[in-house]
Amino acid sequence: MKAIIIEDEKPAARRLGRLLAEFGVSVATMLHSVEESIVWFQENEHPDLIFLDIQLSDGLSFEIFDVIQVKSAIIFTTAFDEYALQAFKLNSIDYLLKPIDDEELEIAIKKFKELQPKKEQISVDFEDIKKLLINPLEREYKKRFTTKVGQHLKIINADEVECFYSENKGTYAATTDGRNYLLDTTLENLEEELSPKIFFRISRKFYVNINHIKDIVSYTNSRLQIKLNTFKEQEIIVSRERVKDFKLWLE
Repeated sequence: MKAIIIEDEKPAARRLGRLLAEFGVSVATMLHSVEESIVWFQENEHPDLIFLDIQLSDGLSFEIFDVIQVKSAIIFTTAFDEYALQAFKLNSIDYLLKPIDDEELEIAIKKFKELQPKKEQISVDFEDIKKLLINPLEREYKKRFTTKVGQHLKIINADEVECFYSENKGTYAATTDGRNYLLDTTLENLEEELSPKIFFRISRKFYVNINHIKDIVSYTNSRLQIKLNTFKEQEIIVSRERVKDFKLWLE
């Protein structure tokens, strides 16, 4: 995968480049202005993916697309959320708010990779993304888990799990009977195993079951707090970057 970064703040560009290297994404170059970007696109083969800030030193990055027909997919990385709708009208995969969260970045890259079979139709608008979020392809998801309790194996039905969470490098299932069971898996593995109609990853630490949400209340910094029927051990907070997708999922 070949990518470029368009970002006028050079320290931010370098930090993003380091993060992308950790996720196996090769950055061909870093550009810092509208003018520089236009010249680069005119003289070089377009990359697979662009990480694009919106407000650059000499204008909005949307001005690039007034001159160049960019064929690449785009992940926006910006401190401003008021441009989201305009961004999704382009070849946008995701819209990440600064400061960039490592996990959100990894999810955005994964989303791009999942769209690769549609590369001949790489133009993705907001409605396409909304459909991917709300109506994922139907398939069989895991309905039960096993865990060791003493000398016994206990079967846990997925619909009995109020939430999955990580703690001290372990992954736990919190069930409706108020018990917490250590599982031999990770939240990343659960992402492929849980039904997205039932479970949603609200943060780096928690997956919640929609059928066991008792209340949702406003929380600081534009976040949401979830209260489950039984689980009381920790606060369950929807990260700021996931609030929008979480609301779509609820609908």
